[in-house]
Amino acid sequence: MNAPLTPSHRKLRVAIFSGNYNYVMDGPVRALNTLVAYLEREGHEVLVFAPTTSTPAFDHAGKLISIPSVPLPGRRSEYRLGLGLHGKAKRALDSFRPDIVHIAAPDYTGYGALNYARKFGVPAVASFHTRFDTYPRYYNLRWLEKYVTDYMRYFFNRCEHVYPPSHSMADELKRDGIGRDIRLWARGVDGDIFNPARRDMAWREANGFHTDDVVVAFVGRLVLEKGIDIFVDAFNRAKLNAPNLKALVVGDGPERETFANLLPGAVFAGYLQGEDLARAYASADIFFNPSITETFGNVTLEAMASGLPSVGASAAGSRSLIEDGVTGYVAEPNAAGFAEKLAMLANDAPLRRRFGRAAREHSARFSWDAVLAELVGHYYEALDQFQPSRRHARPRPEASARKRAA
Repeated sequence: MNAPLTPSHRKLRVAIFSGNYNYVMDGPVRALNTLVAYLEREGHEVLVFAPTTSTPAFDHAGKLISIPSVPLPGRRSEYRLGLGLHGKAKRALDSFRPDIVHIAAPDYTGYGALNYARKFGVPAVASFHTRFDTYPRYYNLRWLEKYVTDYMRYFFNRCEHVYPPSHSMADELKRDGIGRDIRLWARGVDGDIFNPARRDMAWREANGFHTDDVVVAFVGRLVLEKGIDIFVDAFNRAKLNAPNLKALVVGDGPERETFANLLPGAVFAGYLQGEDLARAYASADIFFNPSITETFGNVTLEAMASGLPSVGASAAGSRSLIEDGVTGYVAEPNAAGFAEKLAMLANDAPLRRRFGRAAREHSARFSWDAVLAELVGHYYEALDQFQPSRRHARPRPEASARKRAA
């Protein structure tokens, strides 16, 4: 048996496949870009394969190979479906000769990447970013949910490792039989950028908030699966018992107009990033994340680092971060439960301050370098586990080409 591969042996060639890498900024995309930047900084080689558009949302990290794609129906061309590994993308992958394949979405391209890895004796690992099987319920297609879950079970069980971002999400995957070897890939936060010191009363005033207003923040893509309908219902119910509640919505997306019509008194700040985003968080008073589709909740962690108490759903994303009754509240994902917790915080300023201090302290446990170093350790373990039985079972692409030429 060969000796296990460790960081001291050699650097890695990592091929990453995602359904989105730079054309819409969201939590998974931020995590993947942070990972790629870290890998390159540590001397590893990385190629990213993903759909692209002519108007990317930001400057991405690393080298990106464009996958042919089409707009997904029903989302106003916001997200795209990759059409698989063909032509230039396939040649780039063959030439790269990856040591490990990291799949970030179980879509058509991800399925092709998984088959490629199995064909050429390369270990495939997958990060688990979203409970896609919950999406149908937001589009009146709940009957599809079972079939999507079955597919996800089939897909992830063919991977060497599956990396959910939280212990609670790992528990859900184990419960549902999704993944054979489940390892944690947590998320990090930059506590220097997201900081209570960035609270800006002049910014609040410029956006129409008064000194005694209690500002409830929503941060994220403005799409149905983020629970915007529940946010509106819960906020309006809480306002009956806390009239000084005001809503701040940070983000953009296809449902912005719908959201604005449902919540006419809210301030819509649009898409923000960096210090502008950090100022918006710190200038709010409560963070409210009603989503049940997220597997971690980067926005919740950023809000906690900014010193905000949070209210979130009793689901994997929020439950993994919010310590109920200490840094905020988790509630059953319905408007009445959320409204009760929002009103409690709105009417108790000392409680908000106490929860906010505890949230800031809790967020300090999440360092990007530490969690990414652990993930790279998982890569080496996947290589070591895979090597004895399957790693050299099939020829690599360039070996096959030489054989045909001969």
